[in-house]
Amino acid sequence: MHPTRIAVAGASGLIGSALVRSLTADGHDVVRLVRRPPREPDEVRWDPARRYVDAAGLTGCDAVVNLAGVNIAARRWNEAHKKAVRDSRVQGTATLAGALATLGTPPRVFVNGSAVGFYGDTGERAVDESAPAGEGFLPSLCQEWEGAAAPAQDAGVRTVFARTGMVVAREGGAWQRLFPLFKAGLGGRLGDGRQYWSCIALGDEVAALRRLLADESLSGPVNLTGPEPCTNRELTAAMGRVLHRPTPFAVPAPVLRLALGELANDTLTSQRVLPARLLASGFTFTSGTIEEMLRAALA
Repeated sequence: MHPTRIAVAGASGLIGSALVRSLTADGHDVVRLVRRPPREPDEVRWDPARRYVDAAGLTGCDAVVNLAGVNIAARRWNEAHKKAVRDSRVQGTATLAGALATLGTPPRVFVNGSAVGFYGDTGERAVDESAPAGEGFLPSLCQEWEGAAAPAQDAGVRTVFARTGMVVAREGGAWQRLFPLFKAGLGGRLGDGRQYWSCIALGDEVAALRRLLADESLSGPVNLTGPEPCTNRELTAAMGRVLHRPTPFAVPAPVLRLALGELANDTLTSQRVLPARLLASGFTFTSGTIEEMLRAALA
């Protein structure tokens, strides 16, 4: 991938900051979208809630990556939080896609965030990008999220939806809370532990996003998950081995629902999602198993 000018929304988040570091280290000119008045030459103002972005700041960009959105698991789910989660993704995507459609010379590619939540509960059935949407809040959200990119697609911009699984990293996401619990010997399976979790190491997530930017044959949905989904029970055992801690506890489903509300359903949902299109593109994972992901996160 030759050095290019790339705009990134959500550049301060777990994935966005890692992507910016990677791109900058390789000599790319990265423009960061910010919601406050710009303070640095590489910053461009945007306000997705008001459907505003400084389109002039996107002029000359070869690519735009949108990873912005309120943290889904930041708090107990209620209607207000679900609305904030939805609006931050749908409005942000619509704002950027609309702006790209107005540019005289739009970018070559628009990589927009999405999630494996698109597929809903798949049980033990393995699914790839050919599977239809599931039912519930997250599948509905993902469909709206991806649909909001239509203006960019209609303008001829190659648009890719990065349907990301659970990113394994020490500094953010679910594992920012899981690692301390398990290190304290308080970790254990959730519910019966038979639900599948589709995870990906942070390093592989960044490498996969860069593949989406560079590979002109990829458009539409691409699953960004590891090649070997694991059950929550298997993940719990791997955490115990990696951290050298016992994992005797189990959190019953009713207790999870009492503590987390509707968010518990997402925790207990089984998603066995495969990265078929990523693998077909020739992508190679550096951390293919959950144990390798955990060790990479702690390295």
